[in-house]
Amino acid sequence: MNSSHRDPRTSRPAGTPSGHRAKSRTRRIVIGGGALASAAAVTVAVTVASASQDSRSTAGADHAVFVQGNELSGNTIHAFARGDDGTLSPSGTYATGGKGGDQVDAPTDSLASQGSLVYDDVSGMLLAVNAGSGTVTSFRVEGQQLKDRRVVDSGGEFPASVAVHGAIAYVMNAGGEGSIQGFKITSKGLKPLKGSHRSLGLDNEDLPLFSSSPGEVEFTPDGRNLVVTTKSNNTVEVFPMKRNGLPAVAEPVLNESAGGVPFAISFDKTGKRMVVAEAEKSTVTTYQVKRDGRLKVLQEPLANGQETLCWLERAGNYFYGGNTGNSTVTGYRMDKGGRLSLTNEVGIATPPSANSQGVIDLAVTEDEKFVYVQNAVSGTVDGFRVEANGALTKVTTAEGLPAFDESGMEGIAAV
Repeated sequence: MNSSHRDPRTSRPAGTPSGHRAKSRTRRIVIGGGALASAAAVTVAVTVASASQDSRSTAGADHAVFVQGNELSGNTIHAFARGDDGTLSPSGTYATGGKGGDQVDAPTDSLASQGSLVYDDVSGMLLAVNAGSGTVTSFRVEGQQLKDRRVVDSGGEFPASVAVHGAIAYVMNAGGEGSIQGFKITSKGLKPLKGSHRSLGLDNEDLPLFSSSPGEVEFTPDGRNLVVTTKSNNTVEVFPMKRNGLPAVAEPVLNESAGGVPFAISFDKTGKRMVVAEAEKSTVTTYQVKRDGRLKVLQEPLANGQETLCWLERAGNYFYGGNTGNSTVTGYRMDKGGRLSLTNEVGIATPPSANSQGVIDLAVTEDEKFVYVQNAVSGTVDGFRVEANGALTKVTTAEGLPAFDESGMEGIAAV
């Protein structure tokens, strides 16, 4: 990312009110075709667009990293075998059956969200958004292979994030007024959950301005609440949930964000503390999510000294954040009392690299030993080993992925 480019995510557009239904300055752009796919899931054969096999002598039998290409002409998932030492080897590219998307004026991150590609270890499914088609694709994961592709309507415009709890998945649609749509996770893919659709009350075009679209949807670990961040509205919106997977309220509970431009959501090991990354001043705030959807600030916004913090993932007692403004990764340590601090004084967990420009989304392996970071401008993914002190040591770089231009890759999952 050009350091002289001012990321509009760091401030509200001039004259934009901060209320829930604030109007965004969006130019009218219609997604090609206009019509959404049928709400019924359809089964199709998986097409392998390309595949290459490298030596996998060090690769674990079931270890993989999946990267979403988000190509406008046809979205793909790039699969990598992951070695026990964290190294990546290409193992195939799979078409999702939908199209990628690019939000208006997005500087490096086409989907402007976290959680656009999600692996559910309970069902063994990989879920991917097709923002340009208004659909969501599910695959069955077998090692590094993707099988049994199924595609379903997302229930709104420009799907950008997915959250899973138990047998329920929710998709966040960023376009138009914004919405959430629930699905049951079945052996035959995603099935729309009747009565689950809720509006976010936004005022975007079908193809949203990246700074005014919602950032992420995520369940609290106990499944009692579903949380959505909105950027220019500066809110953290919560839907208390019923046991049957439906929202208990018609409209979300609105909480003013403690820091400017809330984006990514993560939770501590106990599941009792929610940490939100805020892009305006590159801060993180720690909250308690109450049963009624209200938030209690446990720690005021903590600045990292970097530029445009958007993405945030946890590895053990550490959190790692992607700063797209200056292509760095920040490390945070949480102590036993739930207090966050930087892992070093300058807020950088690993030295920046000339081949790692446009840092966006991150993924952490289940054993929490490795962190993988997408570099949108460079078209690369870096893999890091998590050290005992929270520092990150680079162990691999995967190259040749779709670099940001008209659009670019976004979404990464580690298995």
